[in-house]
Amino acid sequence: MNSILKPLSTRYTVADYMNWPDEERWELIDGVAYDMSPAPTIKHQTITGGLYSILREKLKGKTCQPFIAPVDVVLSAVDVVQPDVIVVCDPAKITERNIQGPPDWVAEVLSPSTARKDLREKKALFERSGVKEYVVFDPLNGLVQRFVLTDGAYGPGQILDMQENLELGFMPGEFLPLAEVFGLP
Repeated sequence: MNSILKPLSTRYTVADYMNWPDEERWELIDGVAYDMSPAPTIKHQTITGGLYSILREKLKGKTCQPFIAPVDVVLSAVDVVQPDVIVVCDPAKITERNIQGPPDWVAEVLSPSTARKDLREKKALFERSGVKEYVVFDPLNGLVQRFVLTDGAYGPGQILDMQENLELGFMPGEFLPLAEVFGLP
């Protein structure tokens, strides 16, 4: 279930969002406010942390930079999201407060409370915003789905299991060992 606690009849902007209390975590998609609670599960955090750690090591000394949630990614006047892990290769998009524009790579780790939003609303948002690669980690089934932007659209997606390696589109020839990301021995 996706928690939408602010009135659906109201469309919010990034300016509205920036004035909400810091202790509340929200995302805006098409001006609709989505509550980011409850906190993620331990498995979710294990995958997110493993993914970020591996990316940070791989990107040392390179132009691309990884970030881990919570970090605001402003995609339009009515779209601001906090993906689990992102990679930004254009330093001009990185500001003191947030990321301005689409990251090169976005990863979401599915949770029961956010899976539908991540696979539907956020995927559509990332596609129309020009995110080159969107990767969804499914901890329940041990699967990863990778969407690559081609001619302005995501195809059906490549499905990998946790024993495979995921190629990083922003670093051709570099791979993520999915077993390590999923915290397997």
